[in-house]
Amino acid sequence: MNEQVQPFGGPLFNPLSPDFIRDPYPHYERLRTVDPIHVTPFGQYVASRHAEVSLVLRDKRFGKDFVERTTRRYGPEIMKEPVFRSMSQWMLQADPPDHTRLRGLVVKAFTARRVEDMRPRIQEIVDQAIDAVIARGHMDLIEDFAFRLPVTIICDMLGIPEEHREVFYKSSRDGGRLLDPVPLSPEKIKQGNAANLMAQMYFQQLFELRRKNPGDDLITQLVQAEEDGNKLTNEELTANIILLFGAGHETTVNLIGNGLLALHRNPDQLALLKAKPELITNAVEEFLRYDSSVQMTGRVTLEDIDDLGGVKIPKGETVLCLLGSANRDGAVYPDRPDRLDVTRANVKPLSFGGGIHFCLGAQLARIEAEIAIATLLRRLPDLRIDDIETPEWRPTFVLRGLKRLPASW
Repeated sequence: MNEQVQPFGGPLFNPLSPDFIRDPYPHYERLRTVDPIHVTPFGQYVASRHAEVSLVLRDKRFGKDFVERTTRRYGPEIMKEPVFRSMSQWMLQADPPDHTRLRGLVVKAFTARRVEDMRPRIQEIVDQAIDAVIARGHMDLIEDFAFRLPVTIICDMLGIPEEHREVFYKSSRDGGRLLDPVPLSPEKIKQGNAANLMAQMYFQQLFELRRKNPGDDLITQLVQAEEDGNKLTNEELTANIILLFGAGHETTVNLIGNGLLALHRNPDQLALLKAKPELITNAVEEFLRYDSSVQMTGRVTLEDIDDLGGVKIPKGETVLCLLGSANRDGAVYPDRPDRLDVTRANVKPLSFGGGIHFCLGAQLARIEAEIAIATLLRRLPDLRIDDIETPEWRPTFVLRGLKRLPASW
């Protein structure tokens, strides 16, 4: 569809090209203008405008249908691969009634009250991270700062013992490729299987421990859960703990890193936020809109769709929703959508998805980013990012984040 319109000399949507990963936003603008419902070489439909993305996220005619979608892409044997079997049990990939049951078991851990109560603990972890490096005069904002906070918080919530955490700090930085809209090589599937089996072995032992010695944590709650008699199977339990662990830190690390980079690339906004720290809550919404840590989510058509942005889509087709593109759509943000503005009014980013799959941990991520960025600006006011022009991005598209971000003061 309109593949002939290629002023950049390449396909309209090539999300793993280095150029796209470095800055996807000019590519999104072309898609919104030239081909708002684009069809990829893999036969997926790509929605880039806010109107269509927002509709697909909330409309019950679109679902997940993970097993069918994955089998179509990889062939009938794919569900024998442990990593895909595990993903098929994620509530994120489930449709009702399974989704309703799985989410119902976990949602109590993320109530507004419980999340608000975590503020002192979040503040303590952020201060400890800064205390550890302040005398050095330099750090990597990803590894030494952004990364420790959400991993520690999700370990706290899950009840992962202190002495086991170092391995989680080291091993949890490479799962992002699983979600990208390009098929994985056999080698990558093998790596995914190995990591998945390691995680399964660890969590199985932790479940046994919590059955014998219950704690005040999410794993204990899930092991004991009797939601309308709907216990989780061991496989569902393991898969969803792996999901919560990954989703609970990956996106927040990227939100903090992308937000700090955006601020330092816009010194006027950085100065404004330092002068008016009370703007931090709105600033975090703007960071989410401006450079979302989740760029895309997918759905499957559960029936024939007569008209999505002027296009007919048959039942069973994949629709990729470009959240990062929708967040910069001038139809919704008419005032210079490509500019960072921490005072922007009515910011309602689609970065946490929408409908029944709206991110469980959205409020927790916001509070973590708020406290982390505000504390850093307050305690290290002279901090400078060493290279704001060409930082090193991770080679993943769906989860957008930096590999490292060295800074000094």
